[in-house]
Amino acid sequence: MNVGLRKALDLFANLRPVVNLPGVPARFGNLDLILVRENTEDLYSGLEHEVVPGVMVSMKVITRVNSTRIARFAFEYARRNGRHRVTGVHKANIMKMGDGLFIACAKEVAREYPEIIYDERIVDAACMHLVMRPEMFDVLLMPNLYGDIVSDLCAGLVGGLGVVGSANLGADMAVFEAVHGTAPDIAGQNLANPTALLLSALMMLQHVGEGEAAARIRGALERVMAGPAGRTKDLGGTATTSSFAEAICAVL
Repeated sequence: MNVGLRKALDLFANLRPVVNLPGVPARFGNLDLILVRENTEDLYSGLEHEVVPGVMVSMKVITRVNSTRIARFAFEYARRNGRHRVTGVHKANIMKMGDGLFIACAKEVAREYPEIIYDERIVDAACMHLVMRPEMFDVLLMPNLYGDIVSDLCAGLVGGLGVVGSANLGADMAVFEAVHGTAPDIAGQNLANPTALLLSALMMLQHVGEGEAAARIRGALERVMAGPAGRTKDLGGTATTSSFAEAICAVL
């Protein structure tokens, strides 16, 4: 369903901020990363076929138009939000044509933003650096598959998918979602952690110009999360879904 929505509405940019929340156990502190993922092509194009029995081919589609617009999105975001570095993540040493085109487009766009540092990392090296020295990165620009994998890796650095919001953005449409699954095993038990959904909603408020409201709710969230009574069980706390919500409303 998510892939269908992204294609139908041309939501070409997936934006995922990765930021520490107070009181949430994490591998690193003071992280503030922005992940920008191309959302419509690459191996997610769904072009697969069986060549002969037992041999399957999946097509990796990289185009100049989509690589250029996601690169421009990343640099525009960096400019608007006072970010200083954009890092292109790729495997062009092996996929010289596909990933090579993606990186070539990023380099072309980078020339239009001289105030922003542009550099590149091969995806495997980027993953190693992320788990050793994530503070060296600022904005990460990635094709679809690498973005899917690396964004979950980065969520793990700050406490997991339950504390990271996400936006899927197009030219005139946007869909905001928690990036984790639906957790049917705990449905109806008042145990689910709503933090990622709330953070996604705050991104939506910012997107529609309600930045002041988003900041107020974010402040309330941080105050509630600071103590174990405000965190749900998955984060080492004692709160239920409803008591978490009630605590944020009380702070507001």
